[in-house]
Amino acid sequence: MIRHAVILGAGRGMRMMPLTATLPKAMAPYKGSTLIAQGIAKMAKRIANIHVTVGYKGPVLAQHVIEQGASSVFTTEGRSNAWWIYHTLLRHLDEPIYVLTCDNVVELDFDLLETNYRKLDSPACMLVPVRPVAGLEGDYIFHENQRVTEVDRHKPSDIYCSGIQILNPSRLNAATRDDGDFYAVWSQLIAQGQLFVSSVYPKEWCVVDTLEQLVRLNEE
Repeated sequence: MIRHAVILGAGRGMRMMPLTATLPKAMAPYKGSTLIAQGIAKMAKRIANIHVTVGYKGPVLAQHVIEQGASSVFTTEGRSNAWWIYHTLLRHLDEPIYVLTCDNVVELDFDLLETNYRKLDSPACMLVPVRPVAGLEGDYIFHENQRVTEVDRHKPSDIYCSGIQILNPSRLNAATRDDGDFYAVWSQLIAQGQLFVSSVYPKEWCVVDTLEQLVRLNEE
């Protein structure tokens, strides 16, 4: 059973202005709570250790997630979304962890995902895909028998990235270098044949990228 999860919460959320002029995107109000609080609550039912990256308005968000039960906080302001893999204590962790973005509202079948991960021989990184959603940009995934051959923002395929991954930080440090964001990580893994995609999809998934999407989600 996977024991750790990282929620990426450092982003500015410019498309959710003016709300994010005073709040970090992760603290956008959702169902009487916040986006990241609901994410932590869902993960905490299964995952013992939840870590959060913070950047924009970091002290406010750090206090909020610690109050919600986060195990640790990593300040990554001005860094790439993959920086923490190489420059925090998690780099020594030789076991799989979940990685999610704070703007995902998601229901996962943990047992199926983890079984699929083990069947792929516990790779350095496994992407969790979703079916493309009309009007929502995404990074399209191309693969052969679950081994990813390409990730492309412009060339469409039948699946794209959900923002959810299972990865092993120690194995990533051994196989890749800090060369930028997750696109750089994936490119290095693809070149080595070490990036995989799950055949298991989230049970439910949506992303909150704009104020309109946030309002609509809160009304459902």
